[in-house]
Amino acid sequence: MSVLIENARVIDPASGLDAVGPVCIQGSEILALNAIPENFEPRRRIDAAGRWLFPGLVDLAAHLREPGEEQKATIASETLAAARGGVTTVVVPPDTDPPVDSPAEVELILRRAEQACGVRVLTMGALTRALNGDQLAELAALKRAGVVGVSNAQRPLSSPLVLRRALEYAATFDLLVAVSAQDRDLAGSGCMHEGAVSTRLGLPGIPEAAETAALGAILALVELTGARVHVNRLSTRRGAEMVAEARARGLPVSADVAAHQLFLTEIDAADFNPLCHVIPPLRTQRDRDGLREAVAGGDIAAICSDHQPHESDAKLGPFARTLPGISALETLLPLTLRLAEEGLMTLPEALRRVTAGPAAILGLATGSLRPGNPADFVLFDPEGLTDIRPENWLSAGTNTPFFGWTFSGRVTETWVAGRPAWSAPGEDAA
Repeated sequence: MSVLIENARVIDPASGLDAVGPVCIQGSEILALNAIPENFEPRRRIDAAGRWLFPGLVDLAAHLREPGEEQKATIASETLAAARGGVTTVVVPPDTDPPVDSPAEVELILRRAEQACGVRVLTMGALTRALNGDQLAELAALKRAGVVGVSNAQRPLSSPLVLRRALEYAATFDLLVAVSAQDRDLAGSGCMHEGAVSTRLGLPGIPEAAETAALGAILALVELTGARVHVNRLSTRRGAEMVAEARARGLPVSADVAAHQLFLTEIDAADFNPLCHVIPPLRTQRDRDGLREAVAGGDIAAICSDHQPHESDAKLGPFARTLPGISALETLLPLTLRLAEEGLMTLPEALRRVTAGPAAILGLATGSLRPGNPADFVLFDPEGLTDIRPENWLSAGTNTPFFGWTFSGRVTETWVAGRPAWSAPGEDAA
């Protein structure tokens, strides 16, 4: 189908475009920006006056819970929540049940995603067999099956030697390795940041050193092997500084941060709020501010949701016994835009951290409105409001600490490959 979208403020961080003008869609691709080609005869016209049009979000970490934990959520429920939040591409970590350690699991997830609303679902393959932390998975077979990288999720590796072998193996296939920087022995049974708040609450803490010690070993092995490595979900100022220093030395390393880490701190868990039980834990205000600085400066190139929906029972009981994680697909865009509202960075730069930034880490053509790229985009009403409330929540997991928050602007339409995947009530995206 050919579509002409007129009068929108078009924001494409990848190309630097920020102007009011037309966008032409032909089939599943962007045909032209800021100009209408000769002989282009659209079958549909959309007057988007007063709205913004920008690339669909690319989320580097979204647990969709299927296969294996359908009592928490499904691919169908969570991709619809993603579309409502302006997310057009989600990357699924490999810790499903069974883990994504063979082409069969990759195919299963992709097949089920095809039956959902249309949001692109990509997979990370397992770094080790069954995520056991010891024997390497068949990385070459996983790459042929279409994974965008390999990871052991938050499961520990048995030794740094396993990571070295994995990086050497992955480097031969130019395969991205995503790692979590948390030393399992230093983290122990901790459930929140080790500091004054955890001491007052009598809860076991996870020290900053659990992240920085693991990160030091990771960066040393990156330098040794030359493998491309992405560090998942940084949580400390010092960790962000270490990544910045490594990048300044030319190491092929990137990093992301979960959006909630840029707004919440250990104080938000001070009343034993299980909705603020996350791993890595919420840390100090100094850490939060350091992460914000790294995002603004570009050393952290991506903001992700770290979406982890749970059934309600998972957040009942004493803090330490509840399951960690936040249902976050529907708050990724609002929280990111608030960073621009607060003056941390410009609007295009904020959008870059959830579009072109993560797409570049994975080597994807999405995340940009360049002609020839997939027509994945969001129409956004900056004059509207997004109220985070249970009654308008689409994710099957309602475990979010952001209920009751109100954000400026709202997604009115989300398109994937030239077709609408989500339309706000009252909008006609047919």
